[in-house]
Amino acid sequence: MATEVATETVRKEWNEFKSFAFKGNAFDLAVGVIVGAAFSRIVDGIVNLLIMPIIGALTGGLNFDSYFLPLSGNVTSTVLGEAQNQGAVLAYGAFITVVINFLLVAFVLFQLVKISNRMKKAEPAPPPAAPTKSEELLAEIRDALKAKTPA
Repeated sequence: MATEVATETVRKEWNEFKSFAFKGNAFDLAVGVIVGAAFSRIVDGIVNLLIMPIIGALTGGLNFDSYFLPLSGNVTSTVLGEAQNQGAVLAYGAFITVVINFLLVAFVLFQLVKISNRMKKAEPAPPPAAPTKSEELLAEIRDALKAKTPA
């Protein structure tokens, strides 16, 4: 008896989960998150491996990721990773890289939305339905009354 109730409960929970998980919106959202994560890695690669080295070359070899301010007196290193091990640091250079990542992602998404909107063609409004017999008669009566009424 208890086993049957437990089995029925598990079956009911499974069916509820399936209806939620494979409903169109939830499934589409999951796919979007996965694609977004992959896209984020591509953008990180573009920024860290292509854009930031170019910016560094243009600014005399500066590497933004290594810019930080020590917040602790124990920090003596000039290398960010070692400095973080020594104490608290404000890694503003890494933040600049993250902001560039965000701006690049936002720009690409903006362009995708623009393209998507252009591709969606506005459907023309359907032509109005032909007037019914009653509407035709009412229009005739209206026109006759207008003709009889002096202006």
